[in-house]
Amino acid sequence: MNKARKLVIAGNWKTNKTVAEALDLVNGLKRELTNIKEVDIVICPPFTALSEVSKAVINTNIRLGAQNMSEHNFGAYTGEIAAGMLKEFSVRYVILGHSERRQYQKESDELIAKKTLAAHAASLKPIVCVGESLAEREGGRTELVVGTQLRGSLAGLSTEQIEETIIAYEPVWAIGTGKTATAQQAQEVHAFIRQQIAAAHNETVARRVRIQYGGSVKPSNARELMSKPDVDGALVGGASLEERGFSDIIKNSI
Repeated sequence: MNKARKLVIAGNWKTNKTVAEALDLVNGLKRELTNIKEVDIVICPPFTALSEVSKAVINTNIRLGAQNMSEHNFGAYTGEIAAGMLKEFSVRYVILGHSERRQYQKESDELIAKKTLAAHAASLKPIVCVGESLAEREGGRTELVVGTQLRGSLAGLSTEQIEETIIAYEPVWAIGTGKTATAQQAQEVHAFIRQQIAAAHNETVARRVRIQYGGSVKPSNARELMSKPDVDGALVGGASLEERGFSDIIKNSI
């Protein structure tokens, strides 16, 4: 599949996998995906598995991501993980503002913007999540909600930092529910996000930013989703916990 931007497909393992289970999955993915060069492949294990998984993916085409990080660097912030700690394990990507953290940890756009700036300061590549609830979509408020989250969560970033930020559009109503936005619904919101970036910065930057889709991505719908001009990859939840499912999503995308 010839895309203007290189696809980036990331697996968000959420609060799953012991260290032993994580290594089993990673070793399987290494076998399945060793020859894939057309896609940036990212896996985001829980913090407890980062150390061992980082050793397992050395000299492979699989990159390591974290599921969250603190807006602060080292200091008196009990229970937090600083960017410098992630760097120690060769983490290159970090998911920020996932809908579950927005919901359960009450993370605001302002906080996510601080985390995004901190990630860039540490040369980590943030994956910033935005998306609407079912009630918001049914109320015709998708663009209002997504636009507000986008502006707030990217506030203060330079043009260069925007280019190096991955946006993940994840309709909350499609996460873990089995419901998936149709490829056309995803394309419409992705195009809107790109338009917003162009308006805030410029067309050149907007064309370079990669926008992932997240929400019940499966091998069966990956090809159609990735075929859309503004869909540049996927942020995969449940299907990334199983070697065959995640591998087939990637293989079906190229």
